[in-house]
Amino acid sequence: MLKNRMPKKLAIIIVNWNSYALTHDTLASVHQTTYKDFDIVLVDNASTDDSVAQLKQNHPEIILLQNEQNTGFTGGNNKGMQYALDHGYEYVLLLNNDVAVEKNFLEPLLQALEENENLGAVQPLIYFHHDRELVWNAGTRFNPWTGVTKTKGYQYKDQGQKLKSRASTSSYQKIDWITGCAFMVKTKALQKVGLLYEPFFIYYEDVDLSFRIKEAGLALGYVPSSVIYHIAGMSHKSTTKTSEGYISPKVHYLNARNHIWLLKKYTKLLYAPTVIIYQSLYYLGVTAYFIVRGRWQKLKAFYRGISEGLQQSITI
Repeated sequence: MLKNRMPKKLAIIIVNWNSYALTHDTLASVHQTTYKDFDIVLVDNASTDDSVAQLKQNHPEIILLQNEQNTGFTGGNNKGMQYALDHGYEYVLLLNNDVAVEKNFLEPLLQALEENENLGAVQPLIYFHHDRELVWNAGTRFNPWTGVTKTKGYQYKDQGQKLKSRASTSSYQKIDWITGCAFMVKTKALQKVGLLYEPFFIYYEDVDLSFRIKEAGLALGYVPSSVIYHIAGMSHKSTTKTSEGYISPKVHYLNARNHIWLLKKYTKLLYAPTVIIYQSLYYLGVTAYFIVRGRWQKLKAFYRGISEGLQQSITI
């Protein structure tokens, strides 16, 4: 851990939980970047493997923070962001621990934020790691009539878009929310709106923070000249199939609960009728799917999430 020195401009926050190999590869990729005025603040979420020992031995350059329990994506990143706020960084980048980055991915993101006072946060163009011409996220949108969040370009096969995007003179495009996979934000924006809402644990926390930034009068941007590659699904997908499939029932619980929390907080009265109708039909569709497939634990978790989402609300 580095101590007693002036902070750099950017704090890159990476959260690790029992996944040293993935985190190591991400760190190695980030260290190859052409921009160097950053510190890596790595938060370990109470790993039970040898992650901490490995990180200390093989990555002495990082600022290592340790949680006593697994506080999820929200708690882990909040610990890192609070460190950044306390130590005077200008920018924070939340970066998943399962990505590889282009060497010049930081400069376009920082340039967009530095040149646009009204811009609060930005994200890069993200491809799948296993197929670097397959788009994972090329911007985002939110439909207020249905309450659905979507990523643009998902699973679009790039045929020259990448090269065109990198050479683009357009600094950024306005979007509705920023993905937590690579969420760069001005610390002065965080000082206005606060950090991630920790009870989310994971899922929709990035959308909520994005909406709070927009409510503070700041725009959100997608920077296509910045490129990274994501091993999608590592946070929720098992490598072995069970009677419930590959995805844990907890994922469906958290997604259902958190989405309802989000909609209760941000749905305007005008859109409420169509949101309720659309989401009710969606719940019926999911219910039918789980019954047909015999996913009884997932069905139970899904309805537990709906119940808690309706009974509880976001308090931040």
